[in-house]
Amino acid sequence: MILVAGSVSFDHIMDFPGKFSEHILPEKIHLINLSFEVDTLKKERGGTGANICYSLALFGEKPKLLATVGEDFAKYRYHLEKYGVDTSLTKAVPYEFTSSFYVITDKDDNQIGGFYQGAMKHAAELSVKEAKPNKNDYVVIAPTEVTAMVKYAKECNEVGVKYMFDPGMQLPRFTDKELWEGVKGADILIGNDYEISVIRKRLSKENGDLLRDVGILITTMGGKGSVIERHVDSEKHEFLEIPSAKEKEIIDPTGAGDAFRAGFLVGYLNKKDLVTSGKMGNLCATYCIEKYGTTNHEFTRAEFKKRYKENFVEELAI
Repeated sequence: MILVAGSVSFDHIMDFPGKFSEHILPEKIHLINLSFEVDTLKKERGGTGANICYSLALFGEKPKLLATVGEDFAKYRYHLEKYGVDTSLTKAVPYEFTSSFYVITDKDDNQIGGFYQGAMKHAAELSVKEAKPNKNDYVVIAPTEVTAMVKYAKECNEVGVKYMFDPGMQLPRFTDKELWEGVKGADILIGNDYEISVIRKRLSKENGDLLRDVGILITTMGGKGSVIERHVDSEKHEFLEIPSAKEKEIIDPTGAGDAFRAGFLVGYLNKKDLVTSGKMGNLCATYCIEKYGTTNHEFTRAEFKKRYKENFVEELAI
C-alpha cells in the first residue's frame, strides 16, 4: 500500500503574457503593489496529495489518499476514484470549502501564488494509523497543514513505516524544530533546489550532513532534470544527475513536482535503481506540464515505456 497524506485543492491557474522581473523593482521590494492582467483563467483539480495519487494511479497503483476536504469535493472524489485512487480515508468536513490555490505564471514559468487552507486546517484530526500500515507499506507526507505533517512523521516512526518527507510550499510555516522532526526519520527527503537550500540552512547542515539523517535526498531542478544523493558509508556518497525528458510542448508547469514524485516512487518501490527511478519521475513530470492542470494528463504503461525508451535509449520493465 502507498498512503499519500497531503492537500486536496482547487487550482485557479492564470497566465501572464509578460515577465514578472520586468515589473518588480529590486529597490522597491519592500513596497510591492502590483496587478497583473492575465490572458487565461482555468479552475482545475489539484492539491499535492491528490496530484501524487492521480499519477500513481496512472501506473496501475492503488494509492490511498489521507486528506480533509470540503463539501464541494464530490465531483473531484468521483474523478480520482474513476482512475483508481482509494478515497476511503479522505474526510469531508461539514460547512467547509476544499482548499484553493491561486497562481499566476509568467512566460518564463515563474509563479506567484496564494493558498487558502479551508478544510485542510483540519488535517491534524486524521492519523496515518487509520490505514493500519505495516512495514511493507510506504507513506508520502506531502504539503498539508504543518501540525498534521509533523504528526504523520511521528506516527510513521512509531509504527516503523518508511516515508517520503516533502515540506514544499509549507516550509515557511515550519519552525526549525518541526522541520527537524519531519526530516530526521525520513527515508526520502525531497524538494526543489531552492527548498533544499533553505532546509540545509535552517538545519545548519550541508548535503553530506543531511544525508546522514535521511536515506535519500532528491533535488528537483525543473527543466534541468533532478539530482539524487545517497550516503552509502563514510567513504562513499552517491551523487546522481538525472537528465530531463523532452516535452512536446510546455503548457503549464503546475503540479510537475507532484508527478515527479509519483513516477519516482513507482520505480523505487518496484526495486528499480535510483537512476531509472529518477528518469521515471522526470518523464512523468513531462506528461504533466504538457496539459493544463495537475490531474488531466494521461498515459498507459505501454505509452510510458515507449516514451521512456525514446528519451533515454533503454528499455523500461514495469
